[in-house]
Amino acid sequence: MPYINLRIAGELSREQKQQIVAEFTETMVRVANKPAEYVIVTIDESPLENWGWGGALLDSEE
Repeated sequence: MPYINLRIAGELSREQKQQIVAEFTETMVRVANKPAEYVIVTIDESPLENWGWGGALLDSEE
């Protein structure tokens, strides 16, 4: 049973999430020959202020 966990800084719309889930599932079916009904996709969104890059938070204006 494939389990795919996407972690992303920021937020996605419901429509974007639906497209991601559909396309990840389609890829597992096509490439790994897994049944779509067994593919699990989770999306973890995290506020930009919870991510740092190069010594600054991603929501910084610096």
